Amino acid sequence: MIPKEETIKTDMIYKGKIINLRVDTVKLPDEKSGTREIIEHPGASCIVPITENKKIIMVKQFRKPIEEILIEIPAGKLDEGEDPYDCAIRELKEETGYTAQNVEYLFSFYTSAGFSNEMIYLYVAKDLILGEANPDEGEYIEVEEYSIEELLEMIYNGQIKDSKTIMGILAVKDSLLKK
Repeated sequence: MIPKEETIKTDMIYKGKIINLRVDTVKLPDEKSGTREIIEHPGASCIVPITENKKIIMVKQFRKPIEEILIEIPAGKLDEGEDPYDCAIRELKEETGYTAQNVEYLFSFYTSAGFSNEMIYLYVAKDLILGEANPDEGEYIEVEEYSIEELLEMIYNGQIKDSKTIMGILAVKDSLLKK
């Protein structure tokens, strides 16, 4: 059985709009102590929107932490007390303009459990209805459609690097590759 670490003390280093940073002093199984730097994140939802002709709606946007434009599935941070399903629906509409008549939860995952508690909830959307996008202030997005074959090639040649996007595409690929 793997033993747990016991938290002895927590120091909040930074409280921000999106993340908090804390340092926990922990008692290790060998009775020694250590520290853990932990990013607290409220979580997020992402959604794979699939059109009638089996194309996936993707968004392109600049991501400052890596200084690159990424191709991603629509996603966003959970607002305080927000249900992950509602977040996925909201982000789909805000970023792409689409609403969906059929939304299914697939699974959730930690983005990087070694230093963050961020949990992302993954959904798939079908029976899409196009409307008008309404991105958040300061959010500049291009919306594009791709086939599953194009997206898989983009993953394997390094054009798609975002983990939630890779997970979403791989999660729906089998259903889209069926003839």
